[in-house]
Amino acid sequence: MTNNSNIKKRWISLYVENQIGVLAKISGLFSGKSYNLDSLTVGETEDLTVSRMTIGVTSDDITFEQIKKQLNRSIEVIKVVDITDIPINMKEILFVKINFCTEKDKEEIFRIAQVFNLKIVDYNKNTILIESLQTEVKNNDIIKLLNNVFINRIEVVRGGSVAIESISMTDR
Repeated sequence: MTNNSNIKKRWISLYVENQIGVLAKISGLFSGKSYNLDSLTVGETEDLTVSRMTIGVTSDDITFEQIKKQLNRSIEVIKVVDITDIPINMKEILFVKINFCTEKDKEEIFRIAQVFNLKIVDYNKNTILIESLQTEVKNNDIIKLLNNVFINRIEVVRGGSVAIESISMTDR
């Protein structure tokens, strides 16, 4: 039985061989063991033969240790780094489309965008598309605000978080 008192959000930076099927194998490892992925982002590194994954999971200590051991056993995995408790810079991309906008709505959206450092990336007569490149927590707050102001009129698309070890600061 797991101890619910130490369940928390945890992050792994995973270096893997940049080959066909590696993403499927890693995600299959999670589903095969019934581990739930909160977030998985992958991209090439400066070395085109290596990809770096940023994986977010919510788990207890024991399950998280099992996840790291399973990942380390995979042939395609080069390096597993637990970045849960180290200083990192982390951001995720978020797009929010607001539909059926009035002129008054547009004014409010532009005010919100200015206050929260959001970028208006596209718009037409009735719709505005906003981009946010912030932490997962800040993006959650932005979604909550927009959902409260523009009830049943927003469409949300978000990418997973990417992270790198910090040089001098932390931004989660």
